[in-house]
Amino acid sequence: MRIFLCIIIFGLIWCCSSPKEALNIKPQEEALFQKKEKDTIHIGDKDSEYEITIIDPGFNFWLKSIARQKGYYSQNFLENRNRIMVIEWNQRVIQPSRFNPNLYEMQIDYNSNIDYGYDVNYKLYNYFIYFQRKYKQRLGPFLPRL
Repeated sequence: MRIFLCIIIFGLIWCCSSPKEALNIKPQEEALFQKKEKDTIHIGDKDSEYEITIIDPGFNFWLKSIARQKGYYSQNFLENRNRIMVIEWNQRVIQPSRFNPNLYEMQIDYNSNIDYGYDVNYKLYNYFIYFQRKYKQRLGPFLPRL
């Protein structure tokens, strides 16, 4: 019984450790999180009507300088991760008393049966990584690593 209790206590301490340590955020990335000027990026595919507009200072520069390059992840990987994170994001939008409504303002209409293309999935996935790292959030079971 005592061993079981010790394991639970150790697990709680480990799970509650500082997200910044677990994420290994470098000073260059931290500096991007401090940017205040507007930095709008439009996510869309030339051949489809699907588009997302992200207005978050620093994201566009972060995408170009810190994120993994296009082609690093497969489209299947991106779609699977996006599906998980969109579900969690949308759950947080509809619970403004539990989650910061300034962070989770609008639901994302993402249908896993639609092929949005590589570019849309790549940029959406990377926004989720950026968002989680900047605001110290978790949108799924995975650490938002680079």
